[in-house]
Amino acid sequence: MADLNYVAPTTAEAAVKALLAGGGMARVLAGGTDLLVQMRSGRLTPETIVDVKAVAGAQGIRQEAGGFVIGAATSGAVIGEHAALSMAWPGLVEATNLIGSTQVQGRASLAGNLCNASPAADSVPAMIAARAICVVVGPNGTREVAVEAICVGPGKTSLAAGEFILEFRLPARPARSGDAYLRSIPRTEMDIAVVGCGVNLTLDTDGTCAEAHVALGAVAPTALLVEAAGAALVGRKLDQEALDRLDAAARAACRPIDDKRGTVEYRTRIAGVLARRAVAIAWQRAGA
Repeated sequence: MADLNYVAPTTAEAAVKALLAGGGMARVLAGGTDLLVQMRSGRLTPETIVDVKAVAGAQGIRQEAGGFVIGAATSGAVIGEHAALSMAWPGLVEATNLIGSTQVQGRASLAGNLCNASPAADSVPAMIAARAICVVVGPNGTREVAVEAICVGPGKTSLAAGEFILEFRLPARPARSGDAYLRSIPRTEMDIAVVGCGVNLTLDTDGTCAEAHVALGAVAPTALLVEAAGAALVGRKLDQEALDRLDAAARAACRPIDDKRGTVEYRTRIAGVLARRAVAIAWQRAGA
């Protein structure tokens, strides 16, 4: 690390320039809770660190067009304390608050959690279910990308050279909508998800489901938007048949691995269980 080049640009254009100048040996620093650990362990040895926290728009939360815009480097602590966001998207906020300890929350960011590209990242299924959009800045300007299109494999993203995520956009919240995130972990706190499930749904006035999105984490190389699981709920009320269809769709989407944290069979079964439980919570929130 003796020759490490640290830059803290204040504009997106300068950040892109610094990333390009660093070539494949440049890394973005948003919160740093993954990057610094990987550097200290020797897993990563970048030559250039581009700290984007001072870039305009990279920090803070604002309401826009009925929805929310969250700066990509906004800490989990700030997100958790935002009353309006917590009321509109409690599931997403709860998922963000599961990233590490209270100390880690002071630094951890949504962009870092996403771009670390761990299949078990907690905020990612919640963001996918919320239909969040990433605003990506790069050499060719700005583009919008669905969260589920960012990670392409463990530790790998679809971001091109010189690109970084500037902010996340959450859509306007219809009436009678609710979201939830649940995970299964071996311990009670501060552990990596064996399975995670995010749900976002909207109810009609008669209590039937008008729209539903279900996402799973830690059951495939990347977090998954399970369209069949959402479709299992649409046009139905929260009855046993709907839950059984949801459970089956969630399990069918799983492509997990066997490791010391959970077997293929266990992860697959728990995916259906968590989907049922998360839907029940989101449904209650939408009805309330």
